[in-house]
Amino acid sequence: MKSATLSGYKRVIAGKTANHQLRVQGFVPCELYGEGQNVHFTVFQEDFKHIIYTPDTFKITIDVEGEKHLAIIQEVQYHPLSDEIIHVDFLQIDDEKEVTLKLPIDFTGNSVGVRAGGKLVKKLRTLKVRGLIKNMPDNIKVDISDMDLGKSVKVGEVSVENLTIINAKANPIASIDIPRGLKNKAAEEAAPAKKKK
Repeated sequence: MKSATLSGYKRVIAGKTANHQLRVQGFVPCELYGEGQNVHFTVFQEDFKHIIYTPDTFKITIDVEGEKHLAIIQEVQYHPLSDEIIHVDFLQIDDEKEVTLKLPIDFTGNSVGVRAGGKLVKKLRTLKVRGLIKNMPDNIKVDISDMDLGKSVKVGEVSVENLTIINAKANPIASIDIPRGLKNKAAEEAAPAKKKK
């Protein structure tokens, strides 16, 4: 699992007006949840770019004026119009306690169906998994080499060592769609064959 660091500054909870002022100054109000007292702090908005605007999931060391905490992002709130980050919740983690995370899917291999003219359709881009943070990989690899035209790979066909996948097993992860041109061609080829019979 990828690692990152953030520097934060303590803040006093003072309501919406204070939070608005922080955002005007380029800060994002943040909260760290975990054992003991929650930590309220701010982080420069620019510092989130390499962590949030990416498909990767990070284990983050947060340094709040010298106090260091190991955490993962639990929730990000965006402005409804501008999509600016307006609040981030973090969850403190422990190497010996299980956590639930969404990990990105890395599709590998050259699909038989794609080589035949089909189109790979990605139904899911992440999988929700549960396990110890030390067992979390950077991503979950899904091999699509054997996927033929019209076929799909489901959650139940994927496994990750030492982790439990929480998504419903019947949910498709990806499929190979048959383009209209190929369908029409198949229908045209089938028509003369029927006539001969």
